[in-house]
Amino acid sequence: MTTPSDVLDTAPDSDAAGSVPEKLPLDAWHRTRGGRMVAFAGYDMPIQYEGIMAEHSWTRSHAGLFDVSHMGQIGFTGEDVDAALETVLPGDILGLKTFRQRYSLLLDEEGGILDDLMVSRRPDDFYMVVNGATKYEDIGWLREQLSDDITINHMEDQALLALQGPEAGVALASLIPATADLYFMQCGPFVWQGHDLWISRSGYTGEDGFEISVPAEAVEALADALCALDQVKPIGLGARDSLRLEAGLPLYGHDIDTAVSPIAADLGFAISKRRREQGGFIGHARIARELAEGAPSRRVGLTIEGRLPAREGAAIFLGNDRIGTVTSGGFAPTVGAPIAMGWVETAHAAIGTVLDVEVRGKRLAATIAPMPFVPHRYHRLKPGA
Repeated sequence: MTTPSDVLDTAPDSDAAGSVPEKLPLDAWHRTRGGRMVAFAGYDMPIQYEGIMAEHSWTRSHAGLFDVSHMGQIGFTGEDVDAALETVLPGDILGLKTFRQRYSLLLDEEGGILDDLMVSRRPDDFYMVVNGATKYEDIGWLREQLSDDITINHMEDQALLALQGPEAGVALASLIPATADLYFMQCGPFVWQGHDLWISRSGYTGEDGFEISVPAEAVEALADALCALDQVKPIGLGARDSLRLEAGLPLYGHDIDTAVSPIAADLGFAISKRRREQGGFIGHARIARELAEGAPSRRVGLTIEGRLPAREGAAIFLGNDRIGTVTSGGFAPTVGAPIAMGWVETAHAAIGTVLDVEVRGKRLAATIAPMPFVPHRYHRLKPGA
């Protein structure tokens, strides 16, 4: 039997003593389908249904349905809201077109990463999705930084589903045909059985897929309709983590946090040339410095020799010198071998560098490898189209 520790590095969050996890709108739905529930980001969430390995493989070959309603969904309105958001985000928000979305970050005054997120321009507002474990802190911080002219709406009455995998497009189009016209990082409003949805073609697995914002009152009916399709099965947190690790995507609070910058984390693509040069956003001084001088350490991918996975916290050595730490790791079902993500001193971060990782008191050979470990298969718009 596959257990979470076979492939999952990121253990469920430990809630504060005495706290009771909140319930997702689909809580009973998950339990009825055999979901094994664990505490994560302040909620009871399904870690698996029939097994992490099986769910991982199903998503890579068909389509998996993930309940990500714990994430924070936020709307922003107000005069010159795009310019206001550029003061707190390092991305090109002014240049973001309607019905497009962009990966971005919240940075503190020292350029450390408070959270990573997706932001979309809609006809009447901006829509942001932030991590569930940090959403309340994010909202509080945004309210402190933005003027009273900007209205911030925490959309607590909305659930969020992610449909991921190579058959996701066909599956969703069978229910909502117009979604077939979306390409990667495009988004728009849709209607299903009288319910207003906001759907983006994006996700956290490296596969083609969609994220669907749906009124909480309608999410069970939509989940039922999707899982009634031959291509779709419900998938838990365990496979979500192993899929995103194979895709080389960082997990906030583990691979990235306030101690590191976007440049060191290899997330510099989220900061456009104009924003790098003009600044005007919180944390710009560190970004400019690291672009000019380099960062002392880097986020890297690692392939591990043998079959034993390296877990979060494992020490990385070059000879007798500890030069880094594993931040995510596990056995990668698609790769058929252990992989990891971690931080090492920049002087030793070149692709192909052979290091050692300490696992259960043993030194295992590890090689710095390019990410993603499994190629992304996003449904991209062809250049010039």
